[in-house]
Amino acid sequence: MTSQFFGLNIAGSGLRAANAALNTTANNISNANTDGYSRQTVKQEASDALRVFAKYGCAGAGVDTIAIERVRDEFYDVKYRNNETLLGEVKQKNYYNGLIEEYLDDNGTSGFSSLFNKMETAMQSVMTAAGTTETKATFVSSLKSITEYFNNVYNSLQNEQADVNAEIKLAADRVSAIAQEVASINKQINVIEMTGARANELRDKRDVLVDELSKIISVETKETPIVDESQPDRETGATRFQIWVGSAYELVDTYEYKQMICVSRDDDGAVNQNDVKGLFDIKWGGANYKDGDNVNELSDFALDSKLIGGELQGLLAMRDGNNYQYFHGKSQVTDGTTGVNGVVQHPDGTVTMSVKVEADYLKSMTKATIPEDGTIKVGAKTYKYDSWEYDGNDVYTFTMDPSTLSSLPDEGKNVSIGYSNSYQGIPYYMAQMNEWIRQFSDAFNQIMVSGYTSDSLEGVNVFSAVMDNNSAAEYSYEELTTLSANKGYYKVRAGNFTVSSVLLDNSDRLATKADVTEGESEFGNLSKLKEMLDTKRIFRGATSGEFLTKVLGDVALNKSNSNTLEETYTSLENTIGNQRLSDSGVDEDEEASNLVKFQNAYTLSSKMIQTLTEIYDRLILQTGV
Repeated sequence: MTSQFFGLNIAGSGLRAANAALNTTANNISNANTDGYSRQTVKQEASDALRVFAKYGCAGAGVDTIAIERVRDEFYDVKYRNNETLLGEVKQKNYYNGLIEEYLDDNGTSGFSSLFNKMETAMQSVMTAAGTTETKATFVSSLKSITEYFNNVYNSLQNEQADVNAEIKLAADRVSAIAQEVASINKQINVIEMTGARANELRDKRDVLVDELSKIISVETKETPIVDESQPDRETGATRFQIWVGSAYELVDTYEYKQMICVSRDDDGAVNQNDVKGLFDIKWGGANYKDGDNVNELSDFALDSKLIGGELQGLLAMRDGNNYQYFHGKSQVTDGTTGVNGVVQHPDGTVTMSVKVEADYLKSMTKATIPEDGTIKVGAKTYKYDSWEYDGNDVYTFTMDPSTLSSLPDEGKNVSIGYSNSYQGIPYYMAQMNEWIRQFSDAFNQIMVSGYTSDSLEGVNVFSAVMDNNSAAEYSYEELTTLSANKGYYKVRAGNFTVSSVLLDNSDRLATKADVTEGESEFGNLSKLKEMLDTKRIFRGATSGEFLTKVLGDVALNKSNSNTLEETYTSLENTIGNQRLSDSGVDEDEEASNLVKFQNAYTLSSKMIQTLTEIYDRLILQTGV
């Protein structure tokens, strides 16, 4: 039979269980408004019954308090983090699309459409008084306003690209910092849990960090028990916690972590004609990497992956989004029979590489976006080139930078400059402006140089571009139209677009006459110009003045889509967050109810002990036993 004092042990176990439950309830109430806190409960089960030599066989032994555990559903965690990844991406796109829309929007005075209409009005004034200097000066001034508009938008977009680039570094640095912190918390958790306890608060802290990480980049986590190989059945209490980001990169493995490291591109390492200097490439490095170490030992982080997710994906889309339009082709194979040159090392030591392209947009210099010198990828290797030429058909020839030629580039390999990014980001809008400017300048200049001034002098080009050599020099009409290797107006961009200095200095050089024999008041050349402006399809099947309609339509659609998605994912964030809180959050009413329940349990266990004390007192002191 059981001991006479067995009931005291049973009551004591109840008292300890009720006390643990009361303390846990107090902790829940204290943290009711703590962000990231998960409600805790006491896990308890009946103690193993004792086999006694009596008819009833077994006697209950009270209750065992097993653990204090968090109430948390991993299903909601995964749903919440997946939504945060999507929300982070569209939030960045929505914000920066809004800025682009502001830059391009017409406020009625300084926008493109307003300036273009003023230019057409000024041209009409010249046509009514073609021999008057004042009207021509006003017209030239209106043309200058259009070039300055593009200069300003170009600078604004470049500044925005620089801001996005800085945010990319902040995001990468935060990912590295979170990885380091999670690895440290993993160690603390295992130290505690190997003693048999549960590190609930530390697990909450880790989950908050993973939630934050999911906003920046897509996240997958996995936690598995660590098994003692010599005793597989023994629970060590330790776990292996892993985090993957971007669907391919292991960021954390228990106590080890990796870093996302931003490395600035060299000044001669650009991949886009309009990019600001110092854009970051992202590298993948170990925890021991520090500034100043050799970056060549780091592995590349695939910027072209569509699985990066989060704010980082949105930022990369805005910084690098080219709507699939980037330079790509295949290096040609040398064939002596047909005279095709692939990779050639010339007697003077220079090396050239011919690349054949197929995409139509790569066969028009009005759409060209590759820099004059930059970085080019041949197969799996990266080189630099100093210059390039175009044959006017489908072959580009690059003169390679000898400092990067540890070996000659392979023939017959895929070649690319930059990478394909499907989004319409800053590079896309830059390219759209350049395309309009080049085609508009070409059509405008062709008419003007074929005409004559009121004084019967030969006409001059109206539009040009400032040379990229920190001087005020500009390209002549001959340089623009006969630039080496069929580049045409490639040198003209929104950033250096300008009205010819000849016209700015003397507006009477405006070619108003189509025939040198006409009088000074004739405006036949301006009539040709007006017809071109009204009818010629300059840009995307539209006339010159419809430029803003086309481009603003793009950004308005992107802004609308990103705004709609942001509202959708924000709503889902609230819904899923509430679902998660309903499970793991602290409900004050429920805790108040628990407080009464556990208080009663504690009181009854105390009463049981008191009762047993009286029984023992009667048994020992009054029965004479």
